[in-house]
Amino acid sequence: MQVSNRVKDLPPYLFSEFQRKKKKLQKQGVDVIDLGIGAPDLPTPQFVIDKLIEEAKVSSNHRYSSYDGISDYRNAVAQHYRSHYGVELDPDSEVLTLIGSKEGIANLVQAVINPGDTVLIPDPGYPVYRTAIHLAGGVSEYLPLDQQNGYIPKFNLVPDQVKEKAKLLFLNYPSNPTSATVGLNTFLEAITFVRDNHMLLAHDAAYDLVTFGEYKAPSVLQVPNAKDNAIEFGSLSKSFNMTGWRIGYVVGNKTIIKAIATLKSNMDTCQFIPIQKAAATALKSDLSVVKENNAVFQERMEKLYGALHEIGMEVQKPKGTIFLWAKTPANHTSIEFSNMLLEKAGVIVTPGTAFGPSGEGYVRIALSVPIGRIDEVIDRLKKLDL
Repeated sequence: MQVSNRVKDLPPYLFSEFQRKKKKLQKQGVDVIDLGIGAPDLPTPQFVIDKLIEEAKVSSNHRYSSYDGISDYRNAVAQHYRSHYGVELDPDSEVLTLIGSKEGIANLVQAVINPGDTVLIPDPGYPVYRTAIHLAGGVSEYLPLDQQNGYIPKFNLVPDQVKEKAKLLFLNYPSNPTSATVGLNTFLEAITFVRDNHMLLAHDAAYDLVTFGEYKAPSVLQVPNAKDNAIEFGSLSKSFNMTGWRIGYVVGNKTIIKAIATLKSNMDTCQFIPIQKAAATALKSDLSVVKENNAVFQERMEKLYGALHEIGMEVQKPKGTIFLWAKTPANHTSIEFSNMLLEKAGVIVTPGTAFGPSGEGYVRIALSVPIGRIDEVIDRLKKLDL
């Protein structure tokens, strides 16, 4: 049996490889602590679960959803943008329901580029951008990001030949994997850049509500007239601990929203209606549960950040996400250091090279275990004498 060249040529998924090693060690009796996968370990809020149960008992909710999602959910997204960002959205033409933002990102690429078209992606950046472009027959060009500039794009350094060919630019703040955050000025520069170079900007805001202290992540749509050139992806996975529920949205430019909706209508029939109704309830809440979750992740972050500094590892204190982005010791590559932590300490982290060439020399550490397990990680790291 044959499979397509596009599938055969997909790069190896490093996350899967580390999970394979994890299972092998666990069979040998090793207590493995997994800080590799970016999935919150906290429970979905009870009021969201209660709404799901209530709506699942209504037989009419067991039918197909409308292709673009039920109006309750799209209206809730629009209400969230109005109250949280001061951005007005037409729920009928500027909001589309997604089966998680990962699905939406992949479908966006299929909907807007042709084979051979160029897409600019952040480096380091979420691997799905690169694989989605590959599967659509496109060409990825890296937008290098570096620690010295706070992982903020330097648009003036993009080569002219790349600017002339690129049809689409991906950005992601708060960032996975670097946990970098930006102010609205960065989005103003980004909108100016794509407008001047006739591109679409797709902002992945999966971690927009996962922030610490007084920092509030902006929306790219807060830039005046941004909807002329931009869309934004959102997800309830991280902010409401709903990764397995698979519910998200894309908002912004009407033409692009319609293109994604047209593609999706030929591929899926949207998410289960009770899940959409439960997600609408979450978005219409006062977000107090999100703040409580953020306090938990901040406590874990502060403890692990302090310990990493104490043992001599260089790491920036983040204002958001559920990650720390740490430099590896000078004598280790990202892969070598990640393998050493797994084999000698039973701790899984993600090598930075999983996120692009500029990730070399770094590892991503997820804050996805309780504080007691964070303490255990710290003890194991100290015994390694890094």
